[in-house]
Amino acid sequence: MVNVMNATLTRRRRTRILIEGESGLKRGLAAEIEARHKVESAEEPRQSLVMLKLRDGGRCGLFYAGEYLVSEARVIVEGVIGIGIIGGDDEEGSRELAIVDAAFKAGFPEAAAWTERLLEEERRISDREAADAGRIARTRVSFESMQEERPLWAST
Repeated sequence: MVNVMNATLTRRRRTRILIEGESGLKRGLAAEIEARHKVESAEEPRQSLVMLKLRDGGRCGLFYAGEYLVSEARVIVEGVIGIGIIGGDDEEGSRELAIVDAAFKAGFPEAAAWTERLLEEERRISDREAADAGRIARTRVSFESMQEERPLWAST
């Protein structure tokens, strides 16, 4: 579980919130920047395949499980480059991430004001994950509590 009380939003943490949270949040933040600043495409949004690297728990080695489709974009906002990469076919989402990334890198006043909104979205994500974990836990079967029953016809 993520510590939502820490107001320090690293790039990784901020990106996780924007990807896992409501899509309207990143769309709205990007729109704020586009309304006030010049946004240029450094690289048009496109799709790519990246190798999915996993760790084998038994042998403690890395292996490639296959390819994963991502959408990526690069933008320039007031001379600052922003990068956005998101899983799946979501070119517009990658562009919005890139705009938000550039706004934070540039230190725009709008970006400074977004911290509380992002932390609130992180709380919602944590609540949703906890609810999902609770639903999964309710379906878990404890085999240790199952007792072997003797058939009625068996002699005692």
